[in-house]
Amino acid sequence: MINIENISKSFGGHTLFNKITFRVNPRERVGIVGRNGHGKTTLFRLITRDEDFDSGSITIPKNYRIGCVQQQLTFTEDSILAEGKKGLPEHERDQSWKIEKILTGLGFALNDFNRHPEEFSGGFQVRLNLAKALLSEPDLLLLDEPTNYLDITSIRWVEHFLNNWPHALMLISHNRNFMDSIVTHVVGIHRHKAYKIVGNTEKYYQQIAQDEEIYEKTRINDEKRKKDVQIFITRFRSKARLANLVQSRVKALNRMGKKEKLEKLDNLEFSFRSLPFKSKYLMSAHGISFAYDKKNKDKKDFIINNFDITIGARERICVVGQNGRGKTTLLKLLGGTLRPDKGEIKYNAAASKGFFEQTNVKSLNDNYTVEEEVLSSQPDVDRQMARNICGGMMFGGDEALKKISVLSGGEKSRVMLCKLLATPVNLLLLDEPTNHLDMESADALLAAIDAFDGAVVMVTHNEMFLHALADRLVIFRNGSIDFFDGSYQSFLDKIGWEESPKKQGSGSKGLHAKKTCPQKNKQKSKRKRSELLVKRSQVLKPLKQKIKKVEQKIESCEKRLCELNLKIMDASHKYEGGKIAELSKEVHACNVKNDSLYDELEELTDTFAEEEAKIDQS
Repeated sequence: MINIENISKSFGGHTLFNKITFRVNPRERVGIVGRNGHGKTTLFRLITRDEDFDSGSITIPKNYRIGCVQQQLTFTEDSILAEGKKGLPEHERDQSWKIEKILTGLGFALNDFNRHPEEFSGGFQVRLNLAKALLSEPDLLLLDEPTNYLDITSIRWVEHFLNNWPHALMLISHNRNFMDSIVTHVVGIHRHKAYKIVGNTEKYYQQIAQDEEIYEKTRINDEKRKKDVQIFITRFRSKARLANLVQSRVKALNRMGKKEKLEKLDNLEFSFRSLPFKSKYLMSAHGISFAYDKKNKDKKDFIINNFDITIGARERICVVGQNGRGKTTLLKLLGGTLRPDKGEIKYNAAASKGFFEQTNVKSLNDNYTVEEEVLSSQPDVDRQMARNICGGMMFGGDEALKKISVLSGGEKSRVMLCKLLATPVNLLLLDEPTNHLDMESADALLAAIDAFDGAVVMVTHNEMFLHALADRLVIFRNGSIDFFDGSYQSFLDKIGWEESPKKQGSGSKGLHAKKTCPQKNKQKSKRKRSELLVKRSQVLKPLKQKIKKVEQKIESCEKRLCELNLKIMDASHKYEGGKIAELSKEVHACNVKNDSLYDELEELTDTFAEEEAKIDQS
């Protein structure tokens, strides 16, 4: 259990947290949500003591281990396998199968295990650090955007892995589908405060909207009542016979606290400029092939080989699959930034394409402001339109006058979106456009793509986007490119994804199993597995049931606390002192009961972990 109490933190006069308080209990999987720049990553840095808070306290039990993905891409071992083993606890360093299983799940092939870490791209080096963090099995695991650099099969593997995580977890992710499939609780950073609820992000945002609606209605009612009281005082102040009534109204007015109007939060609201298009098809590609190695022209290893596609006027085509297989290359070919070695690409004469690619931020002029970059994107864009687009992408006011050179990677990515929004097109080519966007921004982008009156070809690993948008899929896997006509859900139902890239790497002994009699080993393994299953069922199942019952009681108790707090708020507005006292007693009793339940839950989870460890070692 980790307690965060009254933490405040500011940077250069800008307040991130104002006395935030919550706790993370054993086995809770907590999603951290909030807008970009509102302090999600800073919260993690405060917990790991990489940043100091201004006031408050963070209480961490003795010998409590906190694990996170290291940002430094520096490695001391000469192979992926040896470097990965450093993540294992000291007493498990000989259990190679554990690191093999996780590396395989994260997309490393078996023949990668003996390669040096520095031979891999930055994305795969980040995956190696993620593997080390998962292997260390800390009491609390902190994951900040773990799906960055992961392809869709690896994301699904991590999702399954984290759903079986036996300890506490805190997760930051812009991928709502991924987060909602894992978390048991959500902590939202909102208006410099932290709010914790049981449930997923949808429940959290509904709760915030409801609370703010109640607050605003209460504020308006209070203002009206204060105005009425003030009118009464002014009207009858000179009437001697009403002096007592006037005086009581004055006291009541002084007791009324002032509720400040909630500051309006900027939301990303934007739409793409669509260029009218009346023909049936925008473009087609026939027999296109491409390889990066141009030296041996007769022996090219084509990353795209003999590929055909025709794109209709309003189609939504999503490109999915493992990383490094050619998804971005295909988009560059269709967008015209790369030329095919073979085949041809034909565009309709009225086709106008807009291409968003992460690495295109290098094309931005460091000496320009955000506004100037948008103005330079299209001749018909005037200053007012540029300002409107900048404001829609959260570069309002003076933010639009920032130089490109001082922007973060995420801000530069938003500038690229600004430039695309300023350009009238009828074909959008988007390469992972949700990177560097928070959940609210991703939701706005999804709505804008859905409303766009043109065709969209998009590379994405975000399953929420796939479910919402895809009419057709281009699937990169097993060294080939396949098509699927239909929705993403239909694809999952009919074909689906493999569990891991190399299933032989996920066995209990992986690469190092001895070659003995297969049938005998199979029977022995089957019998042992059967015995373990029976033992696990007899010992762990009752504990699981008890844990589930306690968790249900906690959820019920927290729900009741939420109801009581709303009732107290209502009673305070009506000045019902007796009712407030009665409700406060019930709140106290509920808190006492909740604390007791959390203690019981901690004891049960410790017992479960001990019994599970005994069984696994037997």
